[in-house]
This record gives sequence, C-alpha cells and structure tokens, in this order.
Amino acid sequence: MSSNLKYRSAARSSLGKFDKLLVFAVTGLLAIGTLLVYAGTREWFRSAGLDPEYYLKRHIINIVIGALLAYGTTLVDYRLLRAYTPVIWGAAVIGLILVLIPGIGLEVNNAQAWIALPGGFQLQPAELAKIAIIVGISMILADRDQVDKDPTTPDVLKALLVAAIPILLIVAQPDLGTVLIISAAVVAMIGASGAQVRWIVGLLLLGVVGVVTAIQTGAVSEYQVARLESFVDPSSDPQATGYQLRQSRITIGSGGLLGKGLFNGPQTNGRFVPEQQTDFIFTVAGEEIGFLGCSIILLLYLLVFIRAFSICRRSSDLFGRLVCIGVIAWFAFQTFENIGMTMGLMPMTGVPLPFLSYGGSSMFANLIGIGLLLNVHARSR
Repeated sequence: MSSNLKYRSAARSSLGKFDKLLVFAVTGLLAIGTLLVYAGTREWFRSAGLDPEYYLKRHIINIVIGALLAYGTTLVDYRLLRAYTPVIWGAAVIGLILVLIPGIGLEVNNAQAWIALPGGFQLQPAELAKIAIIVGISMILADRDQVDKDPTTPDVLKALLVAAIPILLIVAQPDLGTVLIISAAVVAMIGASGAQVRWIVGLLLLGVVGVVTAIQTGAVSEYQVARLESFVDPSSDPQATGYQLRQSRITIGSGGLLGKGLFNGPQTNGRFVPEQQTDFIFTVAGEEIGFLGCSIILLLYLLVFIRAFSICRRSSDLFGRLVCIGVIAWFAFQTFENIGMTMGLMPMTGVPLPFLSYGGSSMFANLIGIGLLLNVHARSR
C-alpha cells in the first residue's frame, strides 16, 4: 500500500516538474493538426460514402498512444536509459531488418518501410530508429573516459557506427527523407560533443557524396529521383511530382491572409494535393486558415525549439545535453524540410510534419522525443 502511495506521489511530482510552455506548444500543435487532418479527409471520405471521421478517430488514437509513450518515457530517469540503450538500439535494428523481409514488410509509396499490425494499423521502424540512434550516440559520446576533453577519433567512429548500421538499412528501403533527418541529428550531436571541426566538414562532404552516389547507382528509387528533379525543374514531371508541387503552391497561396475557412478549402476538398493529410498537411493549413493560421503554427514550433534549447542549456550532464541536441536537430530539420518542400524551397522527400501530420509511427516517435526533453527538464532543476 505504501509503495503505491509513493509511486503516485512520485508521478504527481514528476508532472509538476514538466516544462509547461513546452507542453502548451506541443498540445497546441496537436490540436491544430487534428483539425487539419479532419479537414483534409472529411469531404474525401464523405463523397465516397465512407465514414468521414475515419482518419480523425485514428489520429486521436495515435495521439493518445503517443502521449502515453511520452509520459512513460518521463518515468525513468534519463540517466538510467544508458543501461537500456543497447536493447533499444538492437530492437530498432531488428525492426529495420524485419521490414526488408518479403511477406513481413509492406511497400507504400515505393518504399518497403512498414510492418502491418492488427486493426489496420502500420508500424514504421525507421521512425523509432531515430530515438535509438540519438540515445545510442549520446551514450557513447557521454561515457568516454574524460568528458572534459574533446572526443577522440575512436569515440567519434563508434558513434558513427551506431548510426551507420540503421542508416544503411533505411537506405535499402529506400527512405531518403528519414536518412537526411537522422544525418542532421548525428552531425549536430557530434558537433555539440566537442568533436573537431574536421569531423563536421567531413561528414557534410560525405553526405553530399553519398546522395550523389546513391542516385547514380540506383540505390534511390526512380520515384525519389523524379522528386529531386522536380525540385530543380518543376516542369520535368508535370503529371506526377511536378503536378504535386504545383498544386501544393497553388493551395497554400490561395488561402491569403485569413484562409478560406476550416473545411471550406476548394483545393483541399477536391483532393488536388496528394497525401494532404500526411506529408502535405501544411497545404491544408495554408488554404483553410491562411497566413495568420500558418504564422501561429510557426510560432508554436518556435516556442518548442526555444524551450528545448533552454532544457538543453540547463541539463546537468553531457548525456542529457546530447539527447536534447539530437531531438532539437531532428525536429528542426524535419519541420524545415516538410514546410520547405510544400513551397518548393526544399526537395520532396516524403517526411511528415511533426505533431501535425497523420501517421502513427511518426506521432509515437515525436512524442517520445518530447518525453525525453521533459525527462531531462524534470531532473535538471
């Protein structure tokens, strides 16, 4: 009985230590995202004689599960996660291997990246691998003998190996967008660990060479190559990727200052933009809530980053700081890439917008990432 009271007291104490501004910003994004997912799918399903709330219900379920995972992440002191890191990393690698096995992995949008689950749900191991890589690299770079000195060459090489194995498995799917996001987090973490500048420059050059080589050798699918070409020349594939980019720009621009009104966007209701409930959710925002609504979304993201940097700065140890840097780099690059690609400022890579897009695995990973930030915050005061 006394142990239950202690657990409840500890849980209430942990909740009281959460960063309230961070929770507010994420909750705001989740609420806006829920409305946008509903707006982007309601008329589509209704016109087909299906349940117009189908995506809405599943999206809410994903948020609830993700919130429980985030809360669960805060219950264990983040410094104790180091003991479980090999298990977390190993489970992520096993998931990435399973998804490549015919009969287990499902191919969606030219990438074999999903595993079917009961109830019609799907799991994307690459999303959860982001967490494993961030925690794994943080453990290696924080557990070296002398943390007050720059990491040695063996330290950096071990950290890169932790990232390289999952990245190669993700390349085999292929999923270029997730590879770029993970790479951004890896470079940021190695830079924040105090590694020499030559490592950062070398990794950036290696990334450029890797992308070019992947395209030339066929490691990247023709569909993804077409997406890259449409970024350089939108008229190169007018019936597919070029069409998607063109319609995306038209939809965002048509909203004007205040938007057409929620559920009243002609482009959105007409499904002119493919994948508008997932990768192109920002087009729904642009048309239906306009420049003002999109500005509120960007301000909420800015608040997330400001609070995340504050948590990172106040962390009492290197492991916590590196975890924060990894999560910040992941969220920042993915947000910039997603919004940028809808406006033609970045190539289309098929990555969802954190906290807004429909997608279970992405939502779970995003909220676990927030759970890690809250964990570091609660134990660094």
